[in-house]
Amino acid sequence: MAGLCSAQLQGEAAAFTAALRTLVNNPQFSDVTFVVGQEQQKVFAHRCVLACRCQAFQGMLSQGPVDSEESPSNIPPQGPFILGNVQPEVFLAVIEFLYTNSVTLNSCIALEVLTSSVEYGLQDLCKLCVKFIKDTLSVEQVCEALQAAVTYGQADLQQHCLAFIEGCTAEVVRTQGFHELSDVVLAQVLRSDRLAVDELDLVQAVREWAHVSSAVLERPVPEVAALPVRELRLPLLAPSELVTLESHNQRDLLIPVESIAAAWRSHALRKGSGVPSRLCRPRRGTRPRDHHRHLGPHAK
Repeated sequence: MAGLCSAQLQGEAAAFTAALRTLVNNPQFSDVTFVVGQEQQKVFAHRCVLACRCQAFQGMLSQGPVDSEESPSNIPPQGPFILGNVQPEVFLAVIEFLYTNSVTLNSCIALEVLTSSVEYGLQDLCKLCVKFIKDTLSVEQVCEALQAAVTYGQADLQQHCLAFIEGCTAEVVRTQGFHELSDVVLAQVLRSDRLAVDELDLVQAVREWAHVSSAVLERPVPEVAALPVRELRLPLLAPSELVTLESHNQRDLLIPVESIAAAWRSHALRKGSGVPSRLCRPRRGTRPRDHHRHLGPHAK
C-alpha cells in the first residue's frame, strides 16, 4: 500500500485579502465596537481577528467586567471601548493591517500610525510605516520623523532623517518641526560635521529654537538650551561675529560666558587650545574664515 502523501497548498492570496478587507469596519457580524477620537466615531471589528493578530488586543478583549464573578474567558466584553486619544483614520489603518496585512498610508497619518504600531507591538506594521516615511520624507516633516525615530528606537529611520537634514539644513532649520525638537535630539543633530549651513546661521537657528522651547516649557532660555548649545562651534566664528554674538547674548544668556571666552581664547592663541576638537572642525556648510587655518588639522 502506497504511503500517505500530504501537502499544504495555498490559494490566491489577493482574493483572500480582498475578502477580509470587506470586513474592515463592517458592522455585519461584528462583535466588538470602538469609539475613536474626539469625533467619537464608531469602528466595528471582530474579536477573533484582533485577538489572533495582536497580543495587545487579545489582552484588552479577554478582560471581563470588573464586578463579574465569572471567568474573563467566559464573558468577552462587547465594548464599546473608548479610544479618545487616537484619530479614527489612524486606528482604521491599524485595523486594516490586522485584517489584510497591508496598510493604506498618507503623509498626514504615517507618523501616528507608526506610534500606534509601537504601542500595539506590531513590528511588521512598524516596518511598513518606516519604509513609507523614508520614501516620502520632506523638509517640513523630517524633524518630526527624526523625533519619532529617536523616541521609538528606530535607528535606520533616525540615520535616514539625519542624512536628509544634512542635505538641506538651511531649509530645515526654518521649519516648525525644527523648533519642536527636543533638546536631546537637537544636540544630536548639531554633532554632525555634514550640516549644510554656516555656524553663524546655526547659532541663530538654535536661539530661535530656544525661545520657542522656553515659552512652551515655561523654563528660562539658558536652561532649555544647555545641551544643544554645547554643540555650537563658536571658535569657527570671526572676531566681529563674536562681538555681535556677545551683544545678543546679553539679552537672553543663551550661551554660557565660558563658551564665548573659550572662543576668544582660540583667537588669541591662534589655535583651538582648551576647546574640544570637535568644536573646531568646520562643517560641510561652514563659510571659510581666515583664522580657520589656525584651528588644527581639521581646518579647511
